[in-house]
Amino acid sequence: MRPTNLLLLCGGGGDEHAISLLSANYFETSLAKLPHVSVLRVELDGNGQYRTKTDQPCELTNQKVIRFDDESIAPWPVDYVIPCIHGFPGETGDIQSYFDLIKLPYFGCDSEGSSNCFNKITAKMWFSALGIPNTPYIFLNQLDDNAIKQTEAAFQQWGSIFVKAASQGSSVGCYRVDQQQDISAVLTEAFSFSPYVVVEKTIRARELEVAVYQYRGETVATLPGEVICSADTFYTFDEKYAANSQATTQVVADVSDEIAERIREYAIKVFDGMKLRHLSRIDFFLTPENEILLNEINTFPGLTPISMFPKMLANHGDDFSEYLAEAIEQGVSR
Repeated sequence: MRPTNLLLLCGGGGDEHAISLLSANYFETSLAKLPHVSVLRVELDGNGQYRTKTDQPCELTNQKVIRFDDESIAPWPVDYVIPCIHGFPGETGDIQSYFDLIKLPYFGCDSEGSSNCFNKITAKMWFSALGIPNTPYIFLNQLDDNAIKQTEAAFQQWGSIFVKAASQGSSVGCYRVDQQQDISAVLTEAFSFSPYVVVEKTIRARELEVAVYQYRGETVATLPGEVICSADTFYTFDEKYAANSQATTQVVADVSDEIAERIREYAIKVFDGMKLRHLSRIDFFLTPENEILLNEINTFPGLTPISMFPKMLANHGDDFSEYLAEAIEQGVSR
């Protein structure tokens, strides 16, 4: 019996292209432990072009085959895909729609779940519908004088705000505003990333993260970990990934058992309620008054050397390679 041919698709050409390549390295290391899986790593660029690690141009056809421009290389049938793409077109749900169309099984959340989580406004509507507390916000669908007035009113009510491009990931297009005179310029910048913008009340709180994944017939939520930023900053894209980042992480946050359990319950409730699949990293705020607020869901969390998801999964006692093996086997068998 031939091994399972697994396409490890990475890159994507978006703002998080380079981070996707780092996560793909982790997948390659984990998949190398599975002798029944044959892996082909292919990078997708911003022009929609595919290339192998040896720089061979290729394409994924609707026959579920990798076809090479060099016709002397035999086509490679694909049994399963891991779309290791952060941001567009992976976490947005776009590429999953194509996989669904050609009936190709894949790892991670489906198109609808990915899209619902990636759009910060849609996600917050889901959080509220499921009865999970989240940060107060207003929604802006265009940049005009009324939008500026609405944002100024929110600033006057809350004292400090975050302005976020609604359809971006990993803190891209995300700005904290502490001076009212900065609002117009910040809105202009945020709308350059997305046609919709969400304005949230600044929450001065601890940032806690939970790894949630489906394994052995159940939805697992780990103990919350914590991201600790330097004084009076927030977890920007650079703070997440830059070599000189001042942020630190704790795999297990120092919180009471009661707080940890409530966060885990919320995490499972939103994961199952939004019909997510395989894995997500779910982020929360914990205020000094012990108020728990759901911040966001990352449907394809980073798996870089500093990423929290694999560390929290391992701390929970599970092996990532074995976890992947089960997901692949179930996907192929269906």
